[in-house]
Formats: sequence, structure tokens, C-alpha cells
Amino acid sequence: MNALIAAMPAIIVVLSFGIAVLFMAGTRYAVYLLVDHRGGTQAVASDDFVLPTLPMRMLWPLGRTLVLLSVLTIGAGIVLWRFIYGIGSVTNLSNAFPWGIWIGFDVMSGVALAAGAFVIAATAHILRMERFEPLVRPAILTGLLGYLLVVAGLLVDLGRPYNVWRPLVHWQIHSPLWEVGCCVATYTTVLFIEFLPVILERVNHFKPVTSRLPTVSLYKLLRRVGIVFVVLGVVLSTLHQSSLGSLWVLVPTKLHPLWYTIYLPVFFWISAVAVGLAMTIVESTLSSKAFKRGLELPLLAALGKAAAVVLCIYLAAKAADLVARGAWPLLFQPSLEAAAYWTEIGLGVIVPAILFMLPGVRQRPWLLFTAAMMVVVFGIVMNRLNVSLTGLLAYTGLIYTPAWTEIAVSVALVTLGVIAFGLIAKYLPVFPDENEHHA
Repeated sequence: MNALIAAMPAIIVVLSFGIAVLFMAGTRYAVYLLVDHRGGTQAVASDDFVLPTLPMRMLWPLGRTLVLLSVLTIGAGIVLWRFIYGIGSVTNLSNAFPWGIWIGFDVMSGVALAAGAFVIAATAHILRMERFEPLVRPAILTGLLGYLLVVAGLLVDLGRPYNVWRPLVHWQIHSPLWEVGCCVATYTTVLFIEFLPVILERVNHFKPVTSRLPTVSLYKLLRRVGIVFVVLGVVLSTLHQSSLGSLWVLVPTKLHPLWYTIYLPVFFWISAVAVGLAMTIVESTLSSKAFKRGLELPLLAALGKAAAVVLCIYLAAKAADLVARGAWPLLFQPSLEAAAYWTEIGLGVIVPAILFMLPGVRQRPWLLFTAAMMVVVFGIVMNRLNVSLTGLLAYTGLIYTPAWTEIAVSVALVTLGVIAFGLIAKYLPVFPDENEHHA
């Protein structure tokens, strides 16, 4: 037993490297086999699954693969260490400060950044703006992966992750945290159902599958009743996006007055709508470069114009709330909180709103992308971190700073999501056929 304990660090290193290699190589080979590369409608080239070689043209893919492999290996190793030696061995959390960046970034920011799924689906299917249909599938995929990563981050953060199922059975109807948990679990299921037709479109090319399973009938059924799940998704998203703000309404004496307000649930929901539009712009721009496909610039410009309106509503509501509560003088005090608030509002709301209003900016893809990234980084991620971390410093003092291991796990989760999106978008019909779209 002592020998096993002494060898445990080495075992963790080997297992973490093996998990990373298995994910990167195994998933790529699995989807290669899954695609109908022997004559399907979208055949995969015979050299599509090739191990990196040493010629100069392969150095960049090889280097990129090594970087991704390193990030995933480190993240997997830290997670294994956490489950073997406890959460205190890899974080700076304590009983006095039990929620860190795994909640502020992985969960609160992750849920908000996945809001594009319900925003774009509602725009195309409920508001009947059918010209936005090409953006729906990528947005739903981004949302689905985002929520799966939120669940993964939550399992790592929970002290007893094996009890994660209990809120679904033991209802605490007066608890905002219970409502968030149930809605996230339900909405993740709804997102999978919304994305299932994309999977079935690929699966239905396999006659051995369609002859044994009713996948074609299931596909037709989901196409007919899809609007039901779109409406359900909007309702669930509205509930838990706002309820994440309700969690912080419970701490009026602890959260700094610049952020504490009874209207936090409303602000969280409005900002989620804004970042849903911005994240769609970011995802579409990056995927157009990665997959060398056309950019839906007129659609993204329209989203930018809508985002400007939502950001202005958000800014006006925040300003009115500060004035009504008499908290506006705090903005002009020489404090960390005031600097953080001005950065969040200035770079995350005011500047991108102005940029989105300018027609010249909306017609330039990288300016549009820059404005959207400002909303994502400063308007949402910084806001959620300010509420969950910065806004508590005046009450708690500097008793928590994230450990490098916490940051490494968050980076690994983001990397995992990027890899998963790339693989799924490459082998499934996530993006519409451009010739058909232009026709």
C-alpha cells in the first residue's frame, strides 16, 4: 500500500497523458470511421486521416497538436489529482471563500456564453426571421458544448460530485441554486434533442442503420415538433440565466454596492441576450476562417446592429439602477471596484455598442469580430467574475486568489470545447451548403 501511495503521482502523470492521447487520436479516428467515406454524399478524402510527418508544411499542425496535447494532459492530470487527493489539494478555496473561478468562469460565464443557442433559435424559428437559419445549427452546437463543459466544470468543483443527481430527486423549490441545476440539466437535454437532427442526417446515409433502426422516422418527427423544443429552450434559458443572478441577491451585505441590486436577475438575462448575439458573431467568424468557408457578413452585421440595441438597453438599465440606489458616487472613488466597473462597462458595453452602431464597422468582418470579442471578454466574462470575485473583496479581504491549477483546468475545458466543435463541424452537416444557400 505504501508503494502504491508513493507511485501515485507517476501513475497520475501516465494516466493523464493517456487520456489526452486517447481523446485526440481516438475521437478523430472514430469520426473518420463514422463518416460514410466509401461513397457517401460528403466523402472524406483518403488522406484525411494522416499522422503528422516531418516536412515543413506539417510542422505547424504538429506543433499545434503538441500544444493541445500538453494543455489536455495538464488539465486531465489536475482533475485526477483533485479526485484522488481532494479539492483542497489543487485550489485555494476555503470554507470562508468556497466559490472561485470554477464557478465564476466555468459555470457563470460558460452558461452566459452559450446563450447564442436560445437567442438565434428564437430569432429564426419563433420570430420567423428565416434568413438567420444558416446560423442556427452552429449556435446550437456551441450552446450544447458550452453546457456540457459547464456540467464538467461543476463536477470538478463539487465537493461530492457523486451527489450531483440529488437536486433532480429532492426538490427545493425555494432555492435559486436548485432551479439553476434543474434548468441546466433539462436545457442540456433539450439542446441535444435540437441538435439530434444534424446527427441523424449523417446517420441516415448508412443503410445498415436505417434498415434496423427507425432513424428516418425519428428525423422526420423531430423536424415536425422542433418548434416545441425551441420554445422550451427559450423558457429554460430565461429561467436559469436570470436565476444565476438571483444567487447573488442573497448576499446583500457581502457583494459590493456597484454590483449588488435586486435587479441582478434582469441584468444577467439582458446581458446573456447581448452576448448570445456577440458569441454568434465570434463563432461564425472563427469557423469561416478555420473551415475556409464563406462568411455570412450581412447576417452578422444584422446581429451586430441588434446587439447595439440590447447593449444600450442594458447600459440604460444599469445607470438607472445606480442612480436609484444612490450608488453612483462609488464610481468616482479611487478603488479597485470602481476601476473594475468602469473597465467592464466601458470596454464591454459602451465601446462595442458604439462600434456596432457604425455601418462601416458592421461591414468589416474583423472590426465586427473585435467589437463582439469586447462584449464577450469585458462585458460578460469580466462582469461575472466581478460579481463572483471582485465584488466580494471589500467584505472578505484578499483571502482567495486562483491557483495556477484552477486556471489550467479552465483552459483545458475551453480547449476541449474548441477541439470538439472542430471535429463535429468537420464531419457533420453543421454548416449549410454554400451553393445551396446562395441559390
